[in-house]
Amino acid sequence: MDSLRRCLAIARKEAREIRRDPITLGIAMVLPLIMMFLLAYAITLDVREIRMAVLDEDGSADSREYVAGFLRSGYFRLQATVHSFGEVERLLDYGAARLVLVIPEGFARTLAQGRPVDVQILLDGSFANTAILALNYADRITEDYTLGIQERSLASRAGSAVRLAEAVRLEPRIRHNLELRNENFVVPGLFALILMAFPPMLTALAVVRERQRGSILQLAIAPVRPWEFLVGKLVPYAALAFAEMLLLLAAGWVWFGVAVRGSVPLLLGLSLIYVLCTVAIGLAVSTVTRSQVVAILLSIVLTLMPSFLFSGFLFSIDSMPVGFRAYTYLFPARYFMTIARGIVLKGAGLDQLWGQALALVAYGAVLLTLASLRFGRRLG
Repeated sequence: MDSLRRCLAIARKEAREIRRDPITLGIAMVLPLIMMFLLAYAITLDVREIRMAVLDEDGSADSREYVAGFLRSGYFRLQATVHSFGEVERLLDYGAARLVLVIPEGFARTLAQGRPVDVQILLDGSFANTAILALNYADRITEDYTLGIQERSLASRAGSAVRLAEAVRLEPRIRHNLELRNENFVVPGLFALILMAFPPMLTALAVVRERQRGSILQLAIAPVRPWEFLVGKLVPYAALAFAEMLLLLAAGWVWFGVAVRGSVPLLLGLSLIYVLCTVAIGLAVSTVTRSQVVAILLSIVLTLMPSFLFSGFLFSIDSMPVGFRAYTYLFPARYFMTIARGIVLKGAGLDQLWGQALALVAYGAVLLTLASLRFGRRLG
């Protein structure tokens, strides 16, 4: 009971300091929302309105119909109509067009003779993902155009409309994100990313600031154990981080229309474990530095950057080399990314996510123990 009273006393004192510091409150409550809006709109995996140019050397009704198929698809936007290969090279070199469609002279005549015609597509491969998607879109549009020509040809011979039956018909069924909305994928990922950005930094700053003021030396003569001090510091910042999570969840639902398909209490419960981990990282950082600037930089290097790269937020972990896949297990954002997307998108339950939950509990316990031992050693 004495330990609990001392922890609560330190937590109350820390909470008063937070209330009196508008900058800390602003960083904790406003910046995460700003970051969420910026990233949710800036990070998009959809590829639409790809800039295209057309070099139509045929100039026939058939070639114009073929080009129209690209524009009707919604994936391409006509940037320019060119008349020479010199203009084509210039557009690609300067990035004015991502794709150039070159239709040769005699396009319509060759088709009318029933022979295949070669159409050239030049792609800007500097952004490989966009180039691959653009090529797939162009293949699909060309297949549809070819099918239309074959149907018209058969109709002219039969004297009536003919509809070609497809030999294999694909019937896609999409689960978990029926509308294929980019926000449904990005917003739950931002929960893990943003919670890893600010709570560790604010916690590390609070402890380092006390050390710089010298007030932390009073602990040497006070009847407070190192772990009691750290727990007292952890509680208010964990509460602040949890409030941050509630704000992000509300903004994701109200503004971006991302509803939670699974259990909200389960998501909040596992979020609480995650924010304890993030705050524990801040406490661990505070034990290895005496400077606030170094604490900020170290927090960013150890939390935000790896979370962005190795949590599965943007880059699939399954596609990484084996060594990097193992490396991702060092970061708690990896586990919470699976939890957040699993509950929000798939309605996953604890029976599917218990492994990630246990990993977060173990991660937080190990970090707090190490931070307590190191803090006690430095205080001694």
